[in-house]
Amino acid sequence: MAALRYAGLDDTDSEDELPPGWEQRTTKDGWVYYANHTEEKTQWEHPKTGKRKRIAGDLPYGWEQETDENGQVFFVDHINKRTTYLDPRLAFTVDDNPTKPTSRQRYDSSTTAMEILQGRDFTGQVVVVTGANSGIGFETAKSFALHGAHVILACRNMTRANEAVSRILGEWHKAKVEAMTLDLALLRSVQHFAQAFKAKNVSLHVLVCNAGAFALPWSLTKDGLETTFQVNHLGHFYLVQLLQDVLCRSAPARVVVVSSESHRFTDINDSSGKLDFSRLSPSKNDYWAMLAYNRSKLCNILFSNELHRRLSPRGVTSNAVHPGNMLYSSIHRNWWVYTLLFTLARPFTKSMVFYSPSISRERFGILLVRFVHKKPSVFLCFENTCGQAPSMSY
Repeated sequence: MAALRYAGLDDTDSEDELPPGWEQRTTKDGWVYYANHTEEKTQWEHPKTGKRKRIAGDLPYGWEQETDENGQVFFVDHINKRTTYLDPRLAFTVDDNPTKPTSRQRYDSSTTAMEILQGRDFTGQVVVVTGANSGIGFETAKSFALHGAHVILACRNMTRANEAVSRILGEWHKAKVEAMTLDLALLRSVQHFAQAFKAKNVSLHVLVCNAGAFALPWSLTKDGLETTFQVNHLGHFYLVQLLQDVLCRSAPARVVVVSSESHRFTDINDSSGKLDFSRLSPSKNDYWAMLAYNRSKLCNILFSNELHRRLSPRGVTSNAVHPGNMLYSSIHRNWWVYTLLFTLARPFTKSMVFYSPSISRERFGILLVRFVHKKPSVFLCFENTCGQAPSMSY
């Protein structure tokens, strides 16, 4: 002990804290070594614990590793506009012989999308997010982009979409992000988007069907369908069908459909238990905005489950997610009553950065859409009563 005190190795509060004159550094391949400026020597072992350490995980989002003209590694923080020779991951080093973790990592209501993706590198991955200019869609697109993915914001309003692209580039100027026009209320626009995307000759690893409408007054789209049903479900269904071949070629790939717990509070069958087509795209007299929204969210889950059943053998998975009940977004903007209610509840809601979807595990059945004489008709059957479902083709 006297020798340790003489060497100055016992005057720190933590066993991992370095004694005076020592500095912790890293190699290009992530190993930690220690430099003694007093004796001008380096060593792999920690001067107090004798342990060897290495870096765990990738750089935090916004950080980049570069090399100066002398060959020394330094780190650039593009978000805070600073550089340092100190690896920001040094706080998360692990022993050279780490033990197996005893429990799974857990997330709670305060977990952000950025924290979920921490340590993941999506370089080379292509992600499409619909409705990505604001809210959940924007936070999802930003998180993917700041972790290296090539992200395409598929939006109806290109002015707002380009503003969203600029905001992401403002956080990291090397982010690979772009905007493309997609109006889910117009099936021809969906078709044009798919054609333009395929013309890029890129893969598609993640498709997030996020765009949605809530509390809309009754109206019909140019395709002759009730707007909430087409925007929330049918437009996304058509988009997935048009890009299905790209998804399969890009396997492993994933489709994520943003649904809602409100799917539980509705039904699309009549009193005899048969599918009531009029409930999917109701007339003005039978329309109630909340019910239309709930039914569209039920359609999302039915579609996602059947898509997963059909495409998972080909390496494409599909999940429907509930984004959370206490989130403040702009989805209420279409009616002043809901805007008032959302405003009053805002002090008790979470920011979009805390969006952390959970996967719905329930299986409901099969939802198919076919185009007959250029007009869509919808067919639904449950797996316990139907045989082999017809193929999804046009």
